[in-house]
Amino acid sequence: MTDILVVTGLSGGGRSQAADDLEDMGWFVVDNLPVVLIDKVVELSGEAGGEIGKLCLVVGNARQQAGILGAVDVLRSQGHRVRILFLEASTRELVRRYEATRRKHPLSDGTSGLEEVIERERSSIGEVKAAADLVIDTTGLTVHQLKSQLVQLFGPDNPSDSMQVSVLSFGFKNGVPIDVDMVFDVRFLPNPHWDEALRPFSGLDEPVKDYVFSQEVTSQFMEHVDNLLKLILPAYVQEGRSYLTIAIGCTGGRHRSVAIAEALGKSIAAHGYRPRVSHRDINA
Repeated sequence: MTDILVVTGLSGGGRSQAADDLEDMGWFVVDNLPVVLIDKVVELSGEAGGEIGKLCLVVGNARQQAGILGAVDVLRSQGHRVRILFLEASTRELVRRYEATRRKHPLSDGTSGLEEVIERERSSIGEVKAAADLVIDTTGLTVHQLKSQLVQLFGPDNPSDSMQVSVLSFGFKNGVPIDVDMVFDVRFLPNPHWDEALRPFSGLDEPVKDYVFSQEVTSQFMEHVDNLLKLILPAYVQEGRSYLTIAIGCTGGRHRSVAIAEALGKSIAAHGYRPRVSHRDINA
């Protein structure tokens, strides 16, 4: 059966860019595809003699996305591996993009403002977003950063038979990431920022790591989190989850959260997964 990636999301959210990137990675991409044609395209791909092993279906705006979840259910019942990638961005960012390109929003009827049209589309496909295997917020991402994420998730080196686990450190002062599955707040740990000798370092450096893990409460926290992960990671895999993102937050996102995220990545690896660890605010 075929490995199928359905790319959907908000108009202006980055679907076309994602399609180009995935094509560069060897996916057979069908862009701007109406939902009613999905089953026919998949059927034809199966007649290609095995030449199409990875099929990417990029579905258009909200009008075209009606019925997409039913179509995905049918494909999965036929034995295909189907994942949904949902791309979105903030309303402010989408307005900026449309104003920069001077393009008309595909759902605009001339009677409503651009922000109202965007919010209407966002509301109409909320169910699709909720059912997506992976949501990427492209607000603030350059085309190169988006491609880097897609390569890590769907590139040739990404294992196709296991769940991709991502661990992300961040600072609460810069906002909680919206595209994560669970958040651990480690602001209860003593803060290295208040030690002038440690302040210049980050959680990647030994002095900060030693300080964070010298606290008894840190060991207790890690033990509880590790026991939780031993329970839930296999359960997520059994439920068919393709992606899981765990966020670790402290005040600034430079010291405690970074050290904990690195340690958590090693713990997850010890359970047989290949986690991707990143630090959003380490240089903020």
